[in-house]
Amino acid sequence: MWITQSLWISSIRLEAMLFNVGMQFTRKGLKDDGFTGFRPFKDLDAMRVPQGTGVFAVLRPDGFQPDFLKKSTAGVFKKKDPSLQEPELTAAWVEAAVVLYLGKAGPGSKGNRGLRRQIQEFLDFGQGKPPGHWDGRLVWQLKDAGRLLIAWKELPAEALNKAEADYHSAFIEEYGKLPFANLVRARVKNQPGQS
Repeated sequence: MWITQSLWISSIRLEAMLFNVGMQFTRKGLKDDGFTGFRPFKDLDAMRVPQGTGVFAVLRPDGFQPDFLKKSTAGVFKKKDPSLQEPELTAAWVEAAVVLYLGKAGPGSKGNRGLRRQIQEFLDFGQGKPPGHWDGRLVWQLKDAGRLLIAWKELPAEALNKAEADYHSAFIEEYGKLPFANLVRARVKNQPGQS
């Protein structure tokens, strides 16, 4: 079953298929749901990532097991060290899950953001550069994080919040908690006229 959302673009109604409710959080499941890319961090050419808005996922490759670093490679955010202690990392790990993080890439306040810029900033964050936010930071406390895969799905900006919230809800339904590196569950605020 698919969730659809009606979008109005230049007075044309477009039914956008946002999310396959029955999808599986596997590489095949994400591909079937419209995700593309699936490139290892270490081999990613950011210029091949689309500039449009969308959602993205970080996945572990076949055979990848967690080996936590004592100190994260991520940049410092508001003078806070992004590193967590091993018991906290172990508690966050979702053993059966391939997906480690689900995020979104909106247009930004000036309309100059999107998937390419968001993913590049996420990778730069892992190389120690200061971030604009630090959701996803647990990825950078994994040894061999360069082997992790990144995939993306282009969606209209109007659909992002709902799509991210739907993915988080479906993941929680399947695994009982958020993906390893998601620190906050995405939710859609009620629109005027909704209950």
